Amino acid sequence: MKRLSPRARKVLRYSVTAIVIVVVGILFGRALAENWAQVQEARLRFSWLMVLAVLAFAVAVPLSGLLWGSIVNRLSPGPRAHVGESIAVHCASWLLKYIPGQVGSLVNKVLWGQRKGLGRTLVGITFIYENVFMVLAAIVPSVVILMVSLGAEIIGANIGTLILPLVAIVPLLLISNRWVFRRLLAPVARRAFKQELPPEYFLTTPQTLRYQLLFVGPRLLNGLGFVLVVASITDVEPGAWIPLAAAYMLAGAAGILAILVPSGLGVREAVIVLFAAQYMPLAQAIVASLLARLLSTIADAVVALVYVALRHTMPRDPLEEKAPA
Repeated sequence: MKRLSPRARKVLRYSVTAIVIVVVGILFGRALAENWAQVQEARLRFSWLMVLAVLAFAVAVPLSGLLWGSIVNRLSPGPRAHVGESIAVHCASWLLKYIPGQVGSLVNKVLWGQRKGLGRTLVGITFIYENVFMVLAAIVPSVVILMVSLGAEIIGANIGTLILPLVAIVPLLLISNRWVFRRLLAPVARRAFKQELPPEYFLTTPQTLRYQLLFVGPRLLNGLGFVLVVASITDVEPGAWIPLAAAYMLAGAAGILAILVPSGLGVREAVIVLFAAQYMPLAQAIVASLLARLLSTIADAVVALVYVALRHTMPRDPLEEKAPA
């Protein structure tokens, strides 16, 4: 098969980028418009707590990018991901969540890895680790907090809503184990890449535990953002703050696991309302879930600005750099 010229590769890459931007922009705009209309019906008043919530939601993304970049550097035997490009690549992948599934996010990081000189397999493994840590950091603490605060009876009565994240815990914990994870990927690597996976591509148990704890940080920021959202529309007892934060963290995990739904749309709100209604009237819980969706969507616009500001730190395709002007 004839290889594309550097100029053709450049045109193709920019064309694909333009198409992705248009698709994400349409889905992003639709989500923003729908939630804005629904929130307007509640006739809410502006509060500076909403601004703080947007910042909390937004900061969680580059923080996760730093952790992902750290995993890449831990496992990579060669090129290292610098702070700026780790954040930029992760922010771009985060914005691709508006396209159903995780394919766009994964492809974006794999393409970055190829320009950086990293193997597809290695970047794919770091992507899996990132998502495993992110989901477990949301599910495990939040389920424990909600069971303590609400009681096992309420959790049991609503087990249908929680079945997806709870069932996901077992395979996610297995993937966290270095030996099991390597054994699971070995047949795929042999068939797809005709190679064996070196042990160095996988985190040790101490490293896994460390990253698992670190990934709780961004999830706590998301929980804080939701508490600020609730505080901007109603008064709740301080004792409800931690359970409300846990409810939002759990809802975020459920949204991530619903990979066929753009940005977990609808799934996250259902879980939020289910548990937030234990601490406020149902109508206010619904408004809080919609407002949280709106503000988190605005936060994604902030994430996009962070990506634009740091995009220059990302490596270019070497063939493009050699292309004639």
